[in-house]
Amino acid sequence: MTGGIFILSGAGLSAESGLKTFRAEDGLWEDHRVEDVATPEGFARDPELVQTFYNMRRAQAAEADPNAAHQALARLQAEHDAPVYLITQNVDDLLERGGARDVIHMHGALKDALCASCGHRWPAPMVMDVKDPCPACGAPTTRPDIVWFGEIPYHMEVIQEALEDSELFVSIGTSGVVYPAAGFSQMARQLGIRTMELNLEASGGRFDEVREGLASTVVPQWVDEVLVR
Repeated sequence: MTGGIFILSGAGLSAESGLKTFRAEDGLWEDHRVEDVATPEGFARDPELVQTFYNMRRAQAAEADPNAAHQALARLQAEHDAPVYLITQNVDDLLERGGARDVIHMHGALKDALCASCGHRWPAPMVMDVKDPCPACGAPTTRPDIVWFGEIPYHMEVIQEALEDSELFVSIGTSGVVYPAAGFSQMARQLGIRTMELNLEASGGRFDEVREGLASTVVPQWVDEVLVR
């Protein structure tokens, strides 16, 4: 393989590190309605609840360790003879801590804070409070730098350029039902790019190849195959 590899990862990549997948079968996220903790409207209604929720998630992510799948993707990026683009829907930093570089966080990151008033970004403290002033404008409107439902994901132009530069699209640990990420595999097919899914269970999407199993098993196996070609 000489062309680039575009990898889109989701919650299934970090599940074996102890971080829960995005939403349970009952529609709740960590026992909260998604509308209450992952929308601008929820933040406007109860900012203290939202800050507490993400403080908890930030602490969980800090205690988690990268698993074999994170480390395998970092190894692929370091050893492959063509670009490996790592695009993730996850807000943890386990890919980076596993050794990966230049990870594109399309849904933001727990380690960052955002001012809802002026748009300034800065490293988030481990515990954020609704009264925290923005370092740039002083407004007490700081929020997690997370892309919520109804907001536009980050780096979309960069992501499209990466996809157009690739000859293989790989979806890892994601259901692929939330747009715009759900449209990436369709875009890849339209561009004539081969598509592959590595997931605990097949998502039902249209892929040229699907491999089922734990990320810590199927991802290192696939990486080994790519690197020996």
